[in-house]
Amino acid sequence: MGYWMKLKEENPVRTAVRFPMKLPLQIQTPRGELHAVTENISANGLLFVSEHILELNSRIEFTIAMPAAVMGSTTDVKIHCVGRVVRCFQQDNTSKAAAVIDEYFLKA
Repeated sequence: MGYWMKLKEENPVRTAVRFPMKLPLQIQTPRGELHAVTENISANGLLFVSEHILELNSRIEFTIAMPAAVMGSTTDVKIHCVGRVVRCFQQDNTSKAAAVIDEYFLKA
């Protein structure tokens, strides 16, 4: 049990179950708007593909439309999120970033 707790404390972003979902994003960054597509989403954050590599710890904001079928509702659910980039890398000539979600708000 102690080992599991230690892993959880060291890397809380990767403890949640990730769901593979490709959803479009318009991300607001300190350098302006960025177009991206999610690769996977969890309760704690998301991994996305973008045009540019973002700086580590940079603040981001985005609104994501979660599909009705996934949310168990009759319509898509829009969620406005505020977070920060915790990992950036290149993979297969593609820029990817992982972000933790610090705050979120349901939008009407």
